[in-house]
Amino acid sequence: MSTTTNAVTGLDITTSNDIYIEVDGKRVAGVQSYNTKYSKDTKEVDAFGQDIPIGFIQGKKKYTLDLSRVYLEDTSANDNIDFYSLADNAFNVVIIKNGNKVTYSDCIVTDISEDASLNDKVVEKMTITAMNRTKG
Repeated sequence: MSTTTNAVTGLDITTSNDIYIEVDGKRVAGVQSYNTKYSKDTKEVDAFGQDIPIGFIQGKKKYTLDLSRVYLEDTSANDNIDFYSLADNAFNVVIIKNGNKVTYSDCIVTDISEDASLNDKVVEKMTITAMNRTKG
């Protein structure tokens, strides 16, 4: 577990221990930072003569991850893996925070913004959509 103590409040702030992309259980890329968003489609159920909904119908779940400063591991570059080939393959994004492992699985790449220098292995930003999220 990794923590940083805030100098003003004296509170410990939990930080991520590791963030990475894996294919078939093998780490292929590291990630410097991330942002996640969870959404679920819902529809109101109305009844005749009622002013307010009487319930909700739950729909599809969606996990969206914005990854920043994504870089290929040296072994991945040697295996001819690149970020664009991940768009066609099932892969996972793993976040280890507070000693807990959260895996976003069955991912697809929905957007890549690339900004790099010559011979640089870093992709500036990737947007990933995952079908599942599991803890542990």
